[in-house]
This record gives sequence, C-alpha cells and structure tokens, in this order.
Amino acid sequence: MKLTSKSFGNLPSGDQAELFTLSNDNNVEINITNYGAIITSVKTPDKAGNLTNIVCGFDTLEGYLSNEYLGNYPYFGALIGRHGNRIANGKYSIDGVEYSGAINNGPNHLHGGLEGFDKKQWTAETFENKDEVGVKLSYTSADGEEGYPGTLKTTCTYSLNNDNELSIKYEAETDKKTIVNLTNHSYFNLTGGKEDIKNHELELNANKITEGKDLIPTGNIVPVEGTAFDFTSNKKLGQDIDSLPDGYDLNYVLDNEEGKFVFAGRLKEPKSGRQLEVYTTQPGMQVYTGYWIPELTIDGKKKFGKYAGVALETQHYPDAPNHDNFPSTELAPGDKYEEQTVYKFGLTE
Repeated sequence: MKLTSKSFGNLPSGDQAELFTLSNDNNVEINITNYGAIITSVKTPDKAGNLTNIVCGFDTLEGYLSNEYLGNYPYFGALIGRHGNRIANGKYSIDGVEYSGAINNGPNHLHGGLEGFDKKQWTAETFENKDEVGVKLSYTSADGEEGYPGTLKTTCTYSLNNDNELSIKYEAETDKKTIVNLTNHSYFNLTGGKEDIKNHELELNANKITEGKDLIPTGNIVPVEGTAFDFTSNKKLGQDIDSLPDGYDLNYVLDNEEGKFVFAGRLKEPKSGRQLEVYTTQPGMQVYTGYWIPELTIDGKKKFGKYAGVALETQHYPDAPNHDNFPSTELAPGDKYEEQTVYKFGLTE
C-alpha cells in the first residue's frame, strides 16, 4: 500500500489545494482533495484487469471551480455538511428555538447551504500503517455558519486497505446544540463512463422508504413491495426508471436506528464485472440516479449528463429535524457524532 500527495492547484482565496492518492496492492487507487474533502477518482480493475475511474469527477481543480459545473451543481464526490439532504423551507427548531438556513434548492435548504462543507478547505493529516493508508481531514464550522448554531469541529477520515475497502469515518463535536448529517456524494459508474448507469444492477437491504412529496418526506415510512422503488432483490436500474419523472432520488430505510455496522446494498455492472458493496452505521441511504447531472464539455469532449452516475449516499433521513419519528440529527455539547461508511470494490462471482 502507498500514499502520495501533490498540489492540486490554487483556490480563489489563495490557498493551495492538495491531492492525496491512496493505493493498495490490488491496483485500487483513490484520489482525494482537501478542497471540499472531495473524492476525485476511484480506479479499480474490471474482470480483464483494465483500470478505469468509476466515479464522476475532474482531473483538475479548475473543473470543480468552473462556472459551467457550478451552474448546475451535482456535488461530485464531495463531503456534504453540516446537514446533508433537504430541510423543508430551510426551517427547523432546536429546544423551541427556530433556525433558518439558505433556500438553495427550490423552496428548501439543501446539503448545508450556499457554501457547505463541499466548498471548504480542510486541513489534512496523512497516515500509513501495515493495515491501511489514509488521510484525516479536519474543518471547524463557526457558530452561525449557514445559519447553523454552535461551533462544530468535524473530521472525516478516508482510508484504504488491501481488502479493497474505502472507509469513510465522520466525527463531530459541538459547543452548542446543533444538527449534523454528514455524507459523501460520489456518483458511481462501473463502466468508467462508457455507458450510463441504466444497465447497472442494484440490490438494497431495505424494504421501506420515507414517503416523499416534492422530495420532502411526509413523515410516513412506506413499503416498497410492488412499486418501482423495490430493490430488495437484484434489479437493473433501468428496468423501471422511465416510469419515474426524474429517475430515482429517494431515501431508503435501512432499519438501523441503533447505528450498527450493516450491509446496505450492492451495485453490479455485468459487462465490466465490477461490483460495489456498501456498509454503514447510518439509518438510511439516498439513492440518486443523477437525472440532473449536467453534460459538460471538457477538453473538447462532452462528458457526464443525465444518468452518468448513481449516488449511494448513506445518511440520516431527509428533513429529519422536522420529523420526531425519524432518527434524530441533533448533537449536544459533550456528545460525539460518529458514523462510518465503507465502499468495498470487487468483481462479481
């Protein structure tokens, strides 16, 4: 296993972004930048041994800063916080005090606001040992940032081992009661972008979803059986996708309110033979098939676009602060937020 780093370019602030490369003995290679704690690429071998990047991302910092990309911003590979997913009308209450966040997605607050954790410069600390290589990223969010109460100290630790497991560990502490819901927004395409994701096969360890209206939960938990949302057994993403106006963008309930480390799902692609398994301590997983991913022209070539990747975002439920029956995203002083997700890369048998 090996870890290297290099400059990834200069931010408008004048700060220099770094790019960290984690590689193992099986030709799995992960690139991460401390700008936005973004996973920029994940290279894995297919069944013929060919290495390809299987996530949506850019080779240069300029791609992440370009107006073309930010104009229809899909959050490629970014760490999402302080509170991932949507909060209805940007409003929520903590102990009877109402707070408001930016309205940046229709009438709602999304993914931490106008400048969430995905656009912050994180402090990086690398580590290597016999079991894994990794980078620990740290950021302190000031009291009142994007409307959130409390100074929140956050770390995100990415590590790779020889079992082809990319581990993401989130930790956070606050000096005032606040809300926290951290996730990673990588979009996977196991063909390496040769095709869209409609022929990918998905199986989820979830037989219920949070019922939604206009992407905001009603508060009801409903079964998926007999609906287009049923992935309790292996099914092609494209099988029912055209029956949905914008493809899949909803939260699956993992029946894991106790925070155990559980199997969440498996994504497979038959031509390449690649598969991805997801394990997590989180209670839910947002499955988003990327209907709104913009088509971009990069070095004269068109890339990405609708269904270019599927995001498997392990997290707490959308709009959790406004639903008492959902697992709470509140964090109090003296308590510690701790969650972990593992993406395990491999080949189908």
